[in-house]
Amino acid sequence: MANGVPWTCPYCGRAATITDENFFTNMAVFDKGSKDGLLGFRMYVFTCPIPECREYDISAYLTKVRYHPNLEEIGEPLIRWQLKPQSSAKVFPDYVPAPIVADYNEACLIRDLSPKASATISRRCLQGIIRDFWGIIKDTLFSEINELKAKVDSSTWGAIDAVRSIGNIGAHMEQDINLIVEVEPHEAQLLIGLIEILIKDWYVARHDREEHLNSIIAMATKKKELKNGSAG
Repeated sequence: MANGVPWTCPYCGRAATITDENFFTNMAVFDKGSKDGLLGFRMYVFTCPIPECREYDISAYLTKVRYHPNLEEIGEPLIRWQLKPQSSAKVFPDYVPAPIVADYNEACLIRDLSPKASATISRRCLQGIIRDFWGIIKDTLFSEINELKAKVDSSTWGAIDAVRSIGNIGAHMEQDINLIVEVEPHEAQLLIGLIEILIKDWYVARHDREEHLNSIIAMATKKKELKNGSAG
């Protein structure tokens, strides 16, 4: 890693370059007669090089290994752990409603442990976003999404419609959002990814737009005051 690799800090959200100075990995190998034979426990540590942050990311996984001629990892990891932070949840500004952020964080936290529970919480989070941001309140999430179509751009609608057409997620959109349905891990992640996009495109974009417009108004007001003062 002498030349560095691109990396995005899960805490501050800023892009950085990881080198040997802020990266550590190690693997402990053991064989105590388990059914899987020789096993390796590998750990990764990344430290954010941004001076104002300096947070660290720790992950690990368990894998089969063999000596051939050196240690060689075999196949996909048996188990993965994200130790710090405990999930891949992005950090959102405090102007995003707290209940929405709480549901999003929980969906990320249990995505791998229980994809079906994660998807259930994500559906509730999606409904919360539509109701809060757009004021659309219907009997079902399915009906709310249908009404949303006329209010959003085609690409956003296409992404929402694509997610609700996936397997069991789509099949149960017309039912209670709290109904737990069987989903695959990648389906749970698709829902999480959709929520991240909507928060960014709606809440964050609206806030940035309002801040920009307010700065224009403030600058114009200041200019006007200076002009009036000079005229006086």
